[in-house]
Amino acid sequence: MSSSLITILVFAGIAIVLAAWIAGIFNKLVMLRNRYKNAFAQIEVQLKRRYDLIPNMIEVAKGYMKHEKGTLEAVIQARNMAAGGLQKAAQNPGDAAAMQGLASAEGALTGTLGRLFALAESYPDLKANQNMMQLSEELRSTENKVAFSRQAFNDGVTEYNTYKQTFPTVMFAGMFGHGQDAALLEFDSAAIAEAPKVSF
Repeated sequence: MSSSLITILVFAGIAIVLAAWIAGIFNKLVMLRNRYKNAFAQIEVQLKRRYDLIPNMIEVAKGYMKHEKGTLEAVIQARNMAAGGLQKAAQNPGDAAAMQGLASAEGALTGTLGRLFALAESYPDLKANQNMMQLSEELRSTENKVAFSRQAFNDGVTEYNTYKQTFPTVMFAGMFGHGQDAALLEFDSAAIAEAPKVSF
């Protein structure tokens, strides 16, 4: 075998190893991005469940809280804004503006729900209503699931960002379309970080 052929084979072998190594970096970036997007899909499922429960709660409360129309309407408006924020965030999970918009809308919804529950304390018949108690329990359970899903999403985003910022991945991430860091979903207020206190 001539020395030029050996040189060509060595360079070809190095090129194949290098290509496989770069492909491994690309594949891991894609896998980590898909993992955090899937985690966001779980948040989406739970938030949609939350949004579906709220109109039912309002319907039950309407019968008892006839003089609190403004609060009931504020809850529905905040729910609709949060649903819109979720829809935008679902189009691009990890986008900083979308995550901030969703967090703000969720904070506003939690605030209006808190006012609703505080007012409901003044209506003993509403507190004793079986439907309201069941809906409140479902909401509390859903809030806990949102918190767990949000933690899984944030863990996935952190793992993705850490991997793409480390050497040598950082040299290739931008070329592979992974230039921007994914944003965490952090709620503005401590109130939404935990399930709301519902005591019916």
